[in-house]
Amino acid sequence: MDFNAVNVNSLDLNALRVFERVAATGSFTAAAHHFHRAVSSVSRQIRGLEEAVGQPLLYRHTRAVALTEAGWRYYEEVREILERLDLATEALAYPDAEPSGVLRINAPVAFGQRQIVPLLHRFQRHHPGITAELQLNDHVVDPVREGHDITFRVGDLADSSLVARRLAPMNYVVAAAPSYLQAHGEPRTPEALAEHNCLLYQGEMGRQRRYFQAPTQSGPTPFEVSGNLYSNDAESLLRAALLGQGLVLFPTWLVADALVRGELVPLLEAWRSEVMPGRRDIHVLTTERRLRTRKVRAFLDYLQASLEPQPAWDRWRERIGNAPPTL
Repeated sequence: MDFNAVNVNSLDLNALRVFERVAATGSFTAAAHHFHRAVSSVSRQIRGLEEAVGQPLLYRHTRAVALTEAGWRYYEEVREILERLDLATEALAYPDAEPSGVLRINAPVAFGQRQIVPLLHRFQRHHPGITAELQLNDHVVDPVREGHDITFRVGDLADSSLVARRLAPMNYVVAAAPSYLQAHGEPRTPEALAEHNCLLYQGEMGRQRRYFQAPTQSGPTPFEVSGNLYSNDAESLLRAALLGQGLVLFPTWLVADALVRGELVPLLEAWRSEVMPGRRDIHVLTTERRLRTRKVRAFLDYLQASLEPQPAWDRWRERIGNAPPTL
C-alpha cells in the first residue's frame, strides 16, 4: 500500500475504529453489535475507508470477512495508533480524574457468575464512572482480537505477549448433598467412587476425569468414574448435586458457599483432587498498553486487594456459621 498516496484528511476516525473491530472479529455483525449500530452502517464506513486508501482491505465472504494482505498491514498500524490515541486522550483530558469509561471483561461462565459479578458490583460502587461489559463463555478467546480489557483464564496459559497475573490456585473438593449420602453412603476412598453416581462436567476439552493424590504419593492417580448426568454447564451440575442426585468434583470458588451453609458435604479430604494432572491456577490477563489505562489499573488493584491474603472461597471452613462472603 502506498500510504503516501492516501489523502489523510479524508480519513474518518470512527471508520478506523469500525475497521479495527471488523478486522479483529472477522465479522461485520460483531462490529455492529460492539458499536450498537446497523450492519449496513458498518459496511458503508468500511467501503468509504477503502475508497479513501485506494484499495480493498477486506475479502467479503458469505458468513465472514478476512483481511487482504494490505488490510493486515493496515490493521496492525491502525490498532496501535488507536490504542495510543486513547491513552493520550485519557491522560490529557482527565489527569486527576477517577477511573471512567467502558471496562470490557471476559471470564468463564461459572466463575463470572459466582465471583466476578459481585466483585464488579462493589468495584462500580467505588468507581461510578465505570461502565462494565461482562462477556461470559467457556471458550478460550484472544483478548486482543476480541477487544477485552481484562480476561480471566482458568488453567494453563499459552505463551503470548499478554501480561498475566496469577490470582489464586484452583483447589478442588469432592462434595455431595446430605440427602445423597443418607441414601447411598459416603465413599471412603477414591476407588469407592466407582460405586457412586458422579456428575461430570463435559466441555470443549472433553469429559472431565478425576485424579487423586494421597500425602504419601509422589503424583496423582487417575480414576474412572461415571454417572447419569453430564453437562457443559457447571451451574446445572451443581444444582443437581444440591438436589441430591450425585457427587461433584468442583473448585472451591464454585462450591464454598454451599459447603458453608451445609448444603454440600466435603468428601475424601485426605486426598488432593484434580481434574487433570498437575496444579492449575486462576490468572487475569491484559495487554501492556491497556495496563497503562486508569480503569484497568484500578480494577486490577481492587481485585488483588479483594484476594489478599487468601480468597474467601478457600477460607470456607472458618466461615461456617457466618454470612458467606464472595470474592
